[in-house]
Amino acid sequence: MNPKPAKIFVTRRLPDPVEQRMQMLFDATLNEDDIPLSTQQILAGVQSADVIVSTISDQMDKALIGQLPERIKLIAQFGNGVDNIDISAAHARGITVTNTPSVVTEDTANMAMALILSLPRRIVEGARLVAKNGDWPGWSPTWMLGRRLTGKSLGIVGMGRIGEAVATRAKAVGLNIHYFSRTRRPPQIEEALEATHWHKLEDMLKEVDIVSLHTPHTRETFKLLDRSRLELMKRDAFLINVSRRELVDEDALVALIQSGHLAGAGLDVFEDYDGVNPGLLALARDNKVVLTPHMASSTLEGRIEMGETVILNIKIFLDSHNPPHRVLG
Repeated sequence: MNPKPAKIFVTRRLPDPVEQRMQMLFDATLNEDDIPLSTQQILAGVQSADVIVSTISDQMDKALIGQLPERIKLIAQFGNGVDNIDISAAHARGITVTNTPSVVTEDTANMAMALILSLPRRIVEGARLVAKNGDWPGWSPTWMLGRRLTGKSLGIVGMGRIGEAVATRAKAVGLNIHYFSRTRRPPQIEEALEATHWHKLEDMLKEVDIVSLHTPHTRETFKLLDRSRLELMKRDAFLINVSRRELVDEDALVALIQSGHLAGAGLDVFEDYDGVNPGLLALARDNKVVLTPHMASSTLEGRIEMGETVILNIKIFLDSHNPPHRVLG
């Protein structure tokens, strides 16, 4: 007699192949409407579940975790970041938390590189102009002039998997690589990238033309680029953030772009979960910033791979082994 399959509660719609696999392997309750669930909706949905498959849109805070039924022993996050989960509270309840690291590396690095290319070359601005008017005034030696990337300097904040992938792409288009990171990369990696390591973030910010953020959100990195650090950046420098919304003081960033101190920014994440800073929206309309809707990891292939990683974590956990992507806190 086969044992009953584990019951899992999935908080958001996932790609069809992932949901089909989950339904084959588990007793899966899905979110057919794909709407973010409230705390009460999550609690109602997990009453008979063994596993929660959460996403970054779910606020799994201490209060919610404290109300989870005793049978819940695993929160399997669909995503790399776990800022939405109170890891300490989960561990205190004996709940294991897993995530899906590494899966998003290539897609996120490509998105960062797309923004790095778009801003100096005014690609989004040009595309909007043609789409809006249906025509354009014609070629001119002085019209729509952007900036050349070759020979410019890119400063990467956080040289982990994604930071290194961005550096590889950036070097290929002629950017000089600089980086600040908690851990210095091995000499062979620095040599391959011809990368310069900086011991102080402030010193690097003064020297580079583009800054790209690839560091997690921690107490130490909250508002890492506050006004004082943003002011250290070169006049006409660009900022790229496809990482964490908490890393940048948006009001200071807006003010410095408005004043002409910074040339612009490419942002895929925003401080406010409920909307975008009105100052950023105004700058976007003036073609000073490029804003994208948290889509750095949004590829079908990546999402399916993330789902397979979630399934792997669940299966290994249910087999009474430590899942490979356990979050330790």
